[in-house]
Amino acid sequence: MRRTVFDAEHRAFRATMRAFIDAEVVPSFGKWYDEGLVPREFYYRLGELGVLGMEVPVEHGGRGLDSFRYRAVLAEEIARAAVSFGGSSAHVSRCLPLINDLATPEQRRRWLPGFVTGETMFALAVAEPGTGTEPAGMRTTAPLSLDGGEYLLNGSKTYVTGGVHADRVIVCARTAPPSADDPTYGLSLLVVDSATPGYRVGRALDTLGRKVSDTAELTFTDVRVPVTDRLGEPHRGDDHLTAQLPRERLTIAVGAHAQARAALRFARRFTAERTAFTHSVASFQNTKFELAACRAEVDAIEAVVDRALAAHDRGDLTPADAASAKLFCTESAGRVIDRCLQLHGGVGYLADSPIARLYADHRIDRIVGGTSEVLRTVIAAEMGL
Repeated sequence: MRRTVFDAEHRAFRATMRAFIDAEVVPSFGKWYDEGLVPREFYYRLGELGVLGMEVPVEHGGRGLDSFRYRAVLAEEIARAAVSFGGSSAHVSRCLPLINDLATPEQRRRWLPGFVTGETMFALAVAEPGTGTEPAGMRTTAPLSLDGGEYLLNGSKTYVTGGVHADRVIVCARTAPPSADDPTYGLSLLVVDSATPGYRVGRALDTLGRKVSDTAELTFTDVRVPVTDRLGEPHRGDDHLTAQLPRERLTIAVGAHAQARAALRFARRFTAERTAFTHSVASFQNTKFELAACRAEVDAIEAVVDRALAAHDRGDLTPADAASAKLFCTESAGRVIDRCLQLHGGVGYLADSPIARLYADHRIDRIVGGTSEVLRTVIAAEMGL
C-alpha cells in the first residue's frame, strides 16, 4: 500500500539522510560500536546538516518545523542501516520538547543556538539507582538557598542517555517535600552545566543493546545551580515530564516500526542469498510463510504509526492513543524482529550482525516510556475499566 503520510519534502529529506548515513556513518559504525560511543565531533556534523535544529524556532537558528514526520523519516533511515546517532536521540527527542514548552525567552537565547550546532549537547536525568523514575522514591535533592538565588544539588542519577558527552543535563530533583495528597509535588527540573564543580560522570553503563547511546551514571555533590537555570514551574517537574509522555511514546512507536521494517528487509535479503540443500533459503515454503506473516505485521504497525503521526501533527494525539500505539508497535515489532533473526540461523546470533543489533536495540522499547504493563493500565483507565 502506498503511504500518504509523507510528501515530496519528506522524500527529499530521506534521500539526503540515506546518502549521509551510507557515506559517513556506516563505514565508521563498527568502530563506534566497539568503543561504545560516537565521537563528540559527530554531533557537530549533525548540527551542520540541520538534524539537531529541525524543531528549533528559526530565530534561534533552527528550521522551526512543527511536524514530527521528519523525525519518523530519520528513524526509518537509521534503522535501515542498523546504526545509531548516539546520545543525540535524547538531545532532540527528550530535551528539546521540554525546552520548547517550558524555557523562558532568556533561556532560549542562551541554550538553543548551541543546541542547534551541537556545541551544547543536552541529556535528561530522571531515574535513580534502586528506585527508577518513581517520584516518591526520588532522593536527589536541591533545596533553594536562603537568598533564593541558587539550588544546591546533591544525589545521583542513572540510565542517562547521552550522559558522557552532555554539556547540559536536565535533572529532576526534589526542591520541596511532597504534599500530603500529592507525592509528585516538590520535584523541579534544573538545567545543570556539566562544567560546574561537584558534577561528576560515573561509569558508562554496558547495556544489552544501543551500545553507542552513551548511557551513564551521574553524581552531584553540592552542585550550585542558578535559579535562572530552573526549567518550568518550581515543584511541578513531574507534571512537566508527564505532559511529554504522549510524544515520547510516539517516538518509541515510530522507532519500533522502523526497526521491524528494517528487520524484514534484512531477512528478505539474507534468505535470498543464503543456500541450503542447493536451494536458496527463501525458496522454502516455511521461509515464504514466515516472511509473509512478518510483512503483514509490519503493514499493521505502519498503519498505526501513520495514524498516530497524523494525530500528533493535528494536535489531537491523546495520552491513551499514544499508549496504545506504543504498546501495539513495540510488542508487534518484537515478534517480527525475533522471527527475522530466526530466519538468519546462527548468523543472526553474531553480535555484529545487523539483525542481532536490531534485536538487542529494540528490547528496551517495551520498558522505557512506560512498560507494556503500565501502558495496559493507562489504556484500560481510558476505557473506564
